[in-house]
Amino acid sequence: MDMLQLYKSISSAGEPLFDALLAARARKGKEVPARLDERRGKATLSRPATSLIWIHAASVGESQSALILVDRLLKQTQGTQILMTTGTVSSAAMMQKNLPAGAIHQFYPLDHPAWVSSFLDHWQPDLVLWMESELWPNMLTEIKRRTIPAILVNARLSEKSFRRWKRIRNSAKQILGAFSLVLTQSETEASRYKALGASQVNATGNLKYSARPLSFNETDLKILTGSIGQRPIWLFASTHKGEESMACRIHQSLKSRFPDLLTVLVPRHPDRRDELANICRQNHLSFVLRGESKKMPAHETDIYIADTFGELGLFYRLAPLACIGRSFSDDGGGGHNPIEAAQLHCAALYGPNVQFQKDLYKEMSASGGALPLGNERELAEMVNDMLADPKKTEAMQKAGFEFTQTKAKVIDSVIGAITPFMDFASRKTRGAP
Repeated sequence: MDMLQLYKSISSAGEPLFDALLAARARKGKEVPARLDERRGKATLSRPATSLIWIHAASVGESQSALILVDRLLKQTQGTQILMTTGTVSSAAMMQKNLPAGAIHQFYPLDHPAWVSSFLDHWQPDLVLWMESELWPNMLTEIKRRTIPAILVNARLSEKSFRRWKRIRNSAKQILGAFSLVLTQSETEASRYKALGASQVNATGNLKYSARPLSFNETDLKILTGSIGQRPIWLFASTHKGEESMACRIHQSLKSRFPDLLTVLVPRHPDRRDELANICRQNHLSFVLRGESKKMPAHETDIYIADTFGELGLFYRLAPLACIGRSFSDDGGGGHNPIEAAQLHCAALYGPNVQFQKDLYKEMSASGGALPLGNERELAEMVNDMLADPKKTEAMQKAGFEFTQTKAKVIDSVIGAITPFMDFASRKTRGAP
């Protein structure tokens, strides 16, 4: 029995385990209790009586990239609607806030065969667009069995993941066989997907370049700017474990030169707020949790913890420079998206562990729009230098923003590759040959 068959066998027999997993996640705030049936493949909305394109994006990062695709598809097609699925609470909140008319959101079902079938029976998508790299075998196998055209969009595959997939090459080829087309972020990733057996692969570029800038509330920005005044400020964005402690140590090291310094932490997972508060206490730093009440930092506040959903764009507009999270983290890193900072004129710094988006970081750094740093000491020195020299910060802000503008046409290449499949799906829906 190969790995794919083993996975299918285990998942087929595991419905009680899947239910237990959902219950445990709900207790931890990682599921929306009122929408757990969606995770079991039971729809809570009716299927539109039109052609339906289904886009799946696992979490916040993929969802942000998908929004620009949603906008273009709705403009390009008439009488077609979009079903958007995601798998996290934070991405669902983002969709609730940002999806345009003509698009609806559901949670993605866990990969149990019965739940997968229930989902597909109800929604009957005419075309499937899968974002980036999350591959669920039961769903993809069933999509292929039903001959639903599917495209892997903005596909990425790190060297580590590629080595892992190569060990089960036959299973990888079967899973990738669900996709009629794979559109990768780079030529490097295109070669990896081809080596794993994907049949048709094109390197169209990273869709993150074309993603709409993160939204922010203008009133909140004015209030925060007024509250902070002339204080020097820097941001550690989308932080993971280990990075908050680093930010606290850097803050302490810079206080002698910048007594009014404010460090802003935006954790990737706001439910870690209590952990972050304890880290600040251990470092003898005063802190404020922003929370849903949007509490303001006081003059004596050292660390402002933005433990809210969907406000990263606000803090990229507020702070002149940011270190991009999960590039120094204890979990081995991978790196979040620096484009989001650059689009909002925030200078992007990052650590050594950006293997998930290596090509993007390399290209952006070459343009002068982002700066790699090897360790905590180098990051502290650079934050110090940039706070002391606003012109240096402004130069990086300008280079980063201009870089994003030169790359913004990736969406045109992606839409061009997808269009023939949309035409096919439309003809199929109308019953045409």
